[in-house]
Amino acid sequence: MARTAFVTGGTGFVGLNLIDKLVEAGWAVTALHRASSDLTFLKRFQTTRVLGEITDRASLMAAMPTDVDTVFHVAGNTNMWRMGNAQQTRDNVEGTTNVVETCIAKGVRRLVVTSSISAYGPVSGAVTEETPSRAATSRVNYELTKWKAQEIARAAVARGLEVVIMQPGAIIGPYDIGTWSRLFPLVRDGKLPGVPPANLTFAHVHQVAAAHIAAADRGENGGQYLLGGEHASMLTLVEKIAEKVGQAQPPKELPIWLITAIAHLSDFASRFTHKAPDFTPEMAEGLGGSVTVTSEKATRELGYQVLPLQIMVDDCYAWLKAEGRI
Repeated sequence: MARTAFVTGGTGFVGLNLIDKLVEAGWAVTALHRASSDLTFLKRFQTTRVLGEITDRASLMAAMPTDVDTVFHVAGNTNMWRMGNAQQTRDNVEGTTNVVETCIAKGVRRLVVTSSISAYGPVSGAVTEETPSRAATSRVNYELTKWKAQEIARAAVARGLEVVIMQPGAIIGPYDIGTWSRLFPLVRDGKLPGVPPANLTFAHVHQVAAAHIAAADRGENGGQYLLGGEHASMLTLVEKIAEKVGQAQPPKELPIWLITAIAHLSDFASRFTHKAPDFTPEMAEGLGGSVTVTSEKATRELGYQVLPLQIMVDDCYAWLKAEGRI
């Protein structure tokens, strides 16, 4: 009999890759989606699609089957603009609470939660799973809510629910609908004015998805796993993208003071336009720091693999080309 999985966020970047690998491995997958969700890609996979929202516990109770083996809570709100903070808190904090309570009510064996490196908050230097989080006092609501969400889930271990927390870095790869993939046409068309002076740890989405599945059995109950990868600057990423799209003159790196000034000016203008600016003070907040992330625990316990950034760029570009998106 096939193992059963319930997936939230199944129409998103990580969720689609996770479902792809779950189906390939023979799992019977139930995928939650909202009424407004674009099901174009999800329909490619053999899943049971159910309607509901993580912010509506009654809809979750109706959607989740009884005695599911593993729930993968991938859904999350990545907003980085202050005007979206209230909804983000509902999605990330209240939504996770609802998922946890529904799991307990339905007799779920294990909950695998997609958190983020951002759950550590404004830390610097070498980061491991033992690094104390500073997110509780972060001015960036995304960092705060991702930290709160994972701790809400972890607290359920005392109530008999097995919980594993996944903490990926900057994820790149196929089915990237609106994250790093947006850079490809911008770089190709020369519409990227400059690059922030950010250093990130990049993770291939295939490895992130595989680690989630491994965590269903091999993950430490109540534990967390950093899913990092190659450490590189945004400028390095953009240069690799420029090479793929045939742009001989990639944009240059901009100084942090200019990026911060642009962010605050854009935020001020948004008070009148009521539209999210392309670059916000929250985005600028995380730039200019230096963080190195180790994925040794995930490699040792979950078989996680660190792949070169070039492979991530190549795979994302190949998918965009195949889908006619570039």
